[in-house]
Amino acid sequence: MKRYITIDGGTTNTRISLVADKECLHTLRLSIGARACIDQREVFENSLKSAIEDILASFKLCPDDIACILASGMITSELGLIELPHLEAPAGIAELHRGMAKVSFENISTIPFVFIRGVKTATDKLAEFDMMRGEETELAGLISLGFGSKDCVYVLPGSHSKIISTDSFGRISGFSTMLTGEMIMALSQNTILKDAIDLGITDYDADYLEQGYRFAKDEGINKALFKVRILKNKFKATPSKVVSFFIGIALADEIDAILSSSAESIVIGGKDQLKSATATLLSRLSDKKIITVPAEAVEKSTFTGAINIYEYTLPTLE
Repeated sequence: MKRYITIDGGTTNTRISLVADKECLHTLRLSIGARACIDQREVFENSLKSAIEDILASFKLCPDDIACILASGMITSELGLIELPHLEAPAGIAELHRGMAKVSFENISTIPFVFIRGVKTATDKLAEFDMMRGEETELAGLISLGFGSKDCVYVLPGSHSKIISTDSFGRISGFSTMLTGEMIMALSQNTILKDAIDLGITDYDADYLEQGYRFAKDEGINKALFKVRILKNKFKATPSKVVSFFIGIALADEIDAILSSSAESIVIGGKDQLKSATATLLSRLSDKKIITVPAEAVEKSTFTGAINIYEYTLPTLE
């Protein structure tokens, strides 16, 4: 049995999993992320150390029972444990495998760390430059789990939503990032819209999702956002209709970016709340094939991707 510990390191949260034969046995979620390394590096390192020790103790394992600790995400950024330069697109599983870095952090664990690099676009133009850390590993997992095919678009909704194009070799060929999730949280919690938007509602009204999208397209996102308040106070729309209208506005630019792709298939992973709204809008606005990844597969994709990248071997020529 081959065992790994995987770390999915975000900016403010960290997920640590024990995986055996590509099945997750246990996951710990820490409310601390790479950003803590700016002024609380020791706290972050001690949190990782404790989590790893807890996982080993819970399963009566010793460090030698673990092949390595596979880490990806913001943990490889200037904010994280170690800063690794991005790989340049196009990049697929072979490039990600070759770009891995094996590093020891004896103060955290005697198990060796193997870090997976992020990916960036190879350009000096601001409009075309983008970068990711973590999504490349999630994408590798989704592909290995059978979602999508070559020449398709992957949408990973979240705090920093990613729209990723793949080429005929299944490599990341281009992508764009949008602060959709952060924008939704900031607007719903820190503006006059706070009393109008209930993000606990996930049963969206498809008609109002589309109305929000179309209003943003016709009038602009800024003007459309104030209509959320008017919809609640003047037109007495239900909470579901109000939040649906709001989410439709927030997704407007993202939806347009997806629709601009020539790919015929769209694979939607990421968080359930934004995933369902994105899928609903795309199904109304496009004839493209839409594949929605189940939550269980989304959860599995990051550790599966990390292991597949680590275990990748170059094909043998016959």
